Amino acid sequence: MPEFLVIRMGANPSESATWIAIDSAGGRRSQSVTGPLAEAANDIGERSVVVLVPSADVLTTAVDIPVKGGARLQAALPYALEEFVADDVDRLHFAAGTRRSSGRTPASVVDREKLQGWLSLLEDAGIEPSSVVAESYGLARIPGTISMLVAEDQVVINNGADVELALQGVSPGDALVALGALDPGTESTETAAGASTMPRHVLVYCDAGEDERFAHDWIAIRQEMDSLDVKVLADGVLPRLAVTVVTGSGVNLLQGEFGKRSDYGGLLRPWKYAAMLLFLFVAISLGAKAADIYRLKQQEAVLKAEFHEQYRLISPGAAEVVDPAATVNSLRTRAGAGAGAAAPIFLQSMEQLGRAMQQNRAVRIEAISYRSGIVDVRLSAPDVATLDNIQRVVGETGRFTAAIQSTDQDGEKVSSRIQIQVNGA
Repeated sequence: MPEFLVIRMGANPSESATWIAIDSAGGRRSQSVTGPLAEAANDIGERSVVVLVPSADVLTTAVDIPVKGGARLQAALPYALEEFVADDVDRLHFAAGTRRSSGRTPASVVDREKLQGWLSLLEDAGIEPSSVVAESYGLARIPGTISMLVAEDQVVINNGADVELALQGVSPGDALVALGALDPGTESTETAAGASTMPRHVLVYCDAGEDERFAHDWIAIRQEMDSLDVKVLADGVLPRLAVTVVTGSGVNLLQGEFGKRSDYGGLLRPWKYAAMLLFLFVAISLGAKAADIYRLKQQEAVLKAEFHEQYRLISPGAAEVVDPAATVNSLRTRAGAGAGAAAPIFLQSMEQLGRAMQQNRAVRIEAISYRSGIVDVRLSAPDVATLDNIQRVVGETGRFTAAIQSTDQDGEKVSSRIQIQVNGA
């Protein structure tokens, strides 16, 4: 279970502070201790640090502002609250909390120099807070109940909704008057639209001394209000405040320019060695690939040189070859070994026809055409018998068949058309 060290800064924080360890369920993990801030640093350990600062130094309120959050809300706050502050807004620091169910957004205003002073004291003591909250937020807001903390000549009071006050040097009765609660018909001027009249039940927290001091006030309040419940804080104020703030109640002043910077280095530090190994692996892989590419380029250069040497033997005086593959394909085509089977069939059929022509020299070829694996030959011969002999020689290997398609007598010659194709095609 997460634990917190809640430090309450006093009126003179440079001299002393009070602190206590609390878990996230509100259970105490230590007794309250009062002493120098440097001693509080010794009790932090793995705990998150929540710092409470005096309510008298922080204006707390709730505003109706349409902006939901982020930098836009931070920029809009000074304009929304400038009528509630007397100082120049440039000297003030504004912070906002999570929007409440009433639709209003809690906000805190503090002097920049005052906040910087607290942070400097904490830094000097070796303390890095996760949040800095006005101590008035330690008084829980209970719907339908007026809550009051009476301590150290100060009264912190809220109406269970959006109204909260921190009053110095007043009695509990005066605080109720300031809140507008003593008259049964008085309504809160700062409650959300549609809210009912001011609560009639009062819950008071105070120490034994304050309980005795304001005994007459309790009698008067009971006569004016429906009920009054006084709880004496035997262990002091801090445990009561700490239980509330560790649950996330209140507005953290560490926003904007005072916001905590993300420690990306700290997040990555545990992965340092894994990242180094990954980087080394990538570097080795890239180096190996670079070596392979270099070796292949060297081999390519050697092969190109050998090709050019051989090509110049075939084509003396030829220009420098840019694309050896294309040149080889061109040579294959010219040699009858191009793409597909068309060139070999044509050349082989011409070879067989040539043999037939050598045996029948009186025959003259008039025209040759080739299409779709079929060779058409127009020739003239002295007689039909010679044509039959040519047909026989072309087909004697069994590779090709020759068919006489037509014969015409042309004077003393016979004009004929012979079709040659692969046997079985």
